Amino acid sequence: MHKFVYLASQSPRRRQLLEQLGVAYELLLPDADEDAEALEVVLPREAPLAYVQRVTQLKLDAALVRRQRRGLPAAPVLCSDTTVALGRVILGKPADSEDAARILSALSGKKHRVLTAVALGTDHQREQVVSISQVAFAPMSAAQIQAYVDSGEPMGKAGAYGVQGRAAAHISHLSGSYSGIMGLPMFETNLLLNRFGLGL
Repeated sequence: MHKFVYLASQSPRRRQLLEQLGVAYELLLPDADEDAEALEVVLPREAPLAYVQRVTQLKLDAALVRRQRRGLPAAPVLCSDTTVALGRVILGKPADSEDAARILSALSGKKHRVLTAVALGTDHQREQVVSISQVAFAPMSAAQIQAYVDSGEPMGKAGAYGVQGRAAAHISHLSGSYSGIMGLPMFETNLLLNRFGLGL
C-alpha cells in the first residue's frame, strides 16, 4: 500500500482535482534539460485517441525514469494528457494569440471532443484509462473571440480554452466528464487509484 502518488504535471488544475479527491501527492516535474514539449508532437495521420494514449504513456515513461534518476522513494506516478479534437483534427495548445483566435474560430458553432488519458504506474505495474467528452460551442463573433484571446486565458491550453474559465459563457452544451475536460477525469482517476490501493 502506498501513502501518496507523484504527480508529473505542471497543471494547477490537475493539482486542484487531485486535492479534491483527497489524494496526497508530491510533484515530479521535468528537469530543465528535459524537452517535455517534444513528447507532444503529433505523428503524421495520427488519430486523436491514439495520440492522447501514446503521449500519456511517454510522459509516464519519462517520469518513472526521472524518479529513479533522482533516487526518490518508490510510489506510483500519475500522468495525464488532454487533447481537443475537431473530427480527426487535433487542436493543441496555441502557439500565439493569432493561433488561439484561429482555433477558437474553428470551434465556434461546432461540437468537438475532449479526450483526457490518465496513466498511473510503478516500475512493475502500469494502468491507463481515457475519458472522452463532447463539448458544443455557440457561434462566437470575431469580437467575442478577440476579447477571450485578449484575456490571456487560451494560452497553454489544448483547444485554446479552459472550461472552468470565461470560455464557459460560450459553451452551449457538454456531455461526459467536466473534470476530464478540465484535465483530470475524477471518476476514471479514482478507478486507477483504487487499483493501486489509493482511491476513495
